[in-house]
Order: sequence, then C-alpha cells, then structure tokens
Amino acid sequence: MTNPTDSRFARRPGGNYDVIVALFCAFLLISNVAATKLIQFGPDVEVLGFPVLPIITDGGAFLFPMTYILGDVLAEVFGLKGARRAILLGFVVSALASVVFLAVGAAPPAADWGGQEAFTTILGFVPRIVLASGLAYLAGQFLNAYVLVRLKERSKDGSLWTRLLGSTLVGEAADTVIFCVVAFGGVVGLGTLGNYIVVGYVYKVLVEVVMLPVTYRVIALVKRHEPTYQPAA
Repeated sequence: MTNPTDSRFARRPGGNYDVIVALFCAFLLISNVAATKLIQFGPDVEVLGFPVLPIITDGGAFLFPMTYILGDVLAEVFGLKGARRAILLGFVVSALASVVFLAVGAAPPAADWGGQEAFTTILGFVPRIVLASGLAYLAGQFLNAYVLVRLKERSKDGSLWTRLLGSTLVGEAADTVIFCVVAFGGVVGLGTLGNYIVVGYVYKVLVEVVMLPVTYRVIALVKRHEPTYQPAA
C-alpha cells in the first residue's frame, strides 16, 4: 500500500504571476462577451454637424480597461517577456472561446429549447467582429507593454506615473481605433464612428488615470511579494 507521505507533486512557483495572468484572461473573456452589446446614453445633440450626444460605447467598457491595468502590472514587474506570454495566452483563450461559441451556435438545438436565436445573436460573433477584436487586442496590448518597458529602461524605477500614462495613451489609441474601424467602418456613419472612437478612447484613458493610485499600490504589492523581482540599479 502506498504511503501518502511518499506522494510526489510539482512545486508551485512563488510570486503572483499566475494569479495576475488568470485575472487578465478572465477580464478579457468577460469583456469580449459584454462588448456584443452597444450602449448609448443621452439625447441626440449635434455641434457643427458632428454628433456629440448620445454617447455610444459597448458593454466591454465596464471591465476591459482593467486588462490594461493588469497589463501594466505585468510589464512593469515581469518585463516584456512576461507580458508577452500573458498577452498571447489571452489571445489564444479568446480565439478558442470564439470558435467554441460558433460551433455551439451552429449545432442543431434541442426541439424544446427556444433560445437558439438569442444564443447566436449574443455569442455567435461574426467573423468581422472577431477579426477586429483580435487585431485591436494584439496591437494595443503589445504597444502598451513595449512603451512601458522602454520608458522604464530609460528612467529606471523612477517616473512610474509617466510610463503608466504614456503606455496607456499609445496602447488604448491603437486598440480603440483598430477595433472601431475594422468592426464598424462602412457599417455606421462617419459621425457615429467618430463618436464611438473618441468616447471609447477618452473613457478608457480616464479610467486608467483615475485608477493610477490603485495601480501604484498593486504594482508595489506585487513587487514586494515577487521573490524574483530585481529593482533597477
């Protein structure tokens, strides 16, 4: 009979990288599903022919900015290599989710199940949306991580707020413009598209600015509990 004390298990690595990556992927998946719903606030208002109101965004705006905050944590603490691994893992998981949702939607529904149309409307992502989301995600996240790491290499461990804000401005711009243009270019009017891009970009940047104190504390906490972290000399 095998003695329980003789059992062997792999040793769990120290640090918080796995927890941060898990949250990063979870926020990404939830945001992708929520983004299938467009939301608008306010009455119709135009200034010089440009629609200022209503504000148009999508459901992904509630949580998606958090993926950039976690992306900042990954790049700041674990460097470009650690951030790249998480970004690629998030992309693979998102692509897998899209394929599974499409396959399930294409499968014949049970005779007494009446939710087929609702399922395909929400989760049956059209190829154009999937393409837009994937391109925007990769470009935005990689630029965010790249800019942050390069700024850190120049400033060492100082000026954290500068690299957090600078990486956000670049990454969110690429993400927002690519997604909106690829997903809705030619589908909605230029005024609506412009509103969607501007509102989405400003909102995401403002969320990260407001969350800067929290991001500071999270980064400091992760650095303190990451045994392999080596601050710049």
